Amino acid sequence: MRSIWKGSIAFGLVNVPVKVYTATEDHDIRFHQVHAKDGGRIKYDRVCSVCGQSVQYTEIDKAYESPDGDKVVLSDEDFAKLPVAEKHEIPVLQFVPSEQIDPILFEKSYYLEPDSSTPKAYVLLARTLEQIERTALVYFTLRQKTRLAALRVREGILVVQTLLWPDEVRSVEFESLDGVAEPRPQEIKMAETLVEAMSDDFDPEQFTDEYQIELKRLLDEAIASGTGKVPEQPELAPSGMDAEVVDLVAALQRSLEASGRRTAGGDGAEPKKTAKKAAAKSAEKSGAAKSTAAKSGASKSAAKKTPAKKAAKKAPARKGA
Repeated sequence: MRSIWKGSIAFGLVNVPVKVYTATEDHDIRFHQVHAKDGGRIKYDRVCSVCGQSVQYTEIDKAYESPDGDKVVLSDEDFAKLPVAEKHEIPVLQFVPSEQIDPILFEKSYYLEPDSSTPKAYVLLARTLEQIERTALVYFTLRQKTRLAALRVREGILVVQTLLWPDEVRSVEFESLDGVAEPRPQEIKMAETLVEAMSDDFDPEQFTDEYQIELKRLLDEAIASGTGKVPEQPELAPSGMDAEVVDLVAALQRSLEASGRRTAGGDGAEPKKTAKKAAAKSAEKSGAAKSTAAKSGASKSAAKKTPAKKAAKKAPARKGA
């Protein structure tokens, strides 16, 4: 990996030099545009609307036009003069409970590598964040843009995740939800049962990008055919499921039955962990209930059989008194 930014984290009076790396990458298959008639590559030409000449990228500036029609042209030098753009510092603002950050605010992630011969301060900050179970809020300026960001630890490495500003998250109200009746207790209970049957620990390795896999297969078949064209594909049968389910309880019941078949390994696969966990929990609850019932029954039986004995034992005590 190649670092895209160098600077330092300002943690109080402690300065932590770091290098920044992009933490994620896109695995999508890349395409370029071609002329459908002959397959020729499509090229774009930046043409000035005033003089009609082609313009090199180095000769392009940025312009802002106000709602009143006033235009302001800014060059790269103008942007570089902004005070924030010159800062190569990630100041820690405060530490907040991690669960208070709404996931909708997360934008892009970056790894931070210590940029010092003695990364003691880096390790200290990372260990501290792991211990306190809080997230540090920081300012992070990259490519002439300042973001609020979350600084946290992932597998011992400091990670900065840029956050959207509050006004960048749209507020939403759907009229289709107005006046909708609350789910019935039976429906909620069935849905909770389905959730329990489908629950498991999160393991991203279990999931694959089926679209990219099918797309790669399609391309491989086209290359193997030698024509460079995609062979005709059979049409998919329409789904038998109704577009809108009226009887939710019946639909949930069918979902539970389907989940049970998958869990039982009807397709030859290993049963899911959660099925085992659910069965174990159910067995524990059942065993506990039986044990409690047995104890309750035994104590009731004993209570019925021994009242005379208890009275006989207590009688001498009263006399002695």
